[in-house]
Amino acid sequence: MGGLSLPHLIILALVVLILFGRGRISEMMGDFGKGIKSFKQGMTEETDRPVGPPPAQLQQPSAPAPAATQTTTETSGTSGTV
Repeated sequence: MGGLSLPHLIILALVVLILFGRGRISEMMGDFGKGIKSFKQGMTEETDRPVGPPPAQLQQPSAPAPAATQTTTETSGTSGTV
């Protein structure tokens, strides 16, 4: 109970074939294969690349300059104009 048996899987496969069609499924699987091939090629290129010295690091100032703080005073009341 609760599992998929062989007849269930066959019916499911037929429904998928009817909905998507044979050409569409083979196209998706081809795209999937191309993606895996591209991934593997990228992984081998990454490992084949010679390891060089690390890039030069930007020198940062040891102590940042203090930011100028500006205080504002607010006055309450009326401005005298009508």
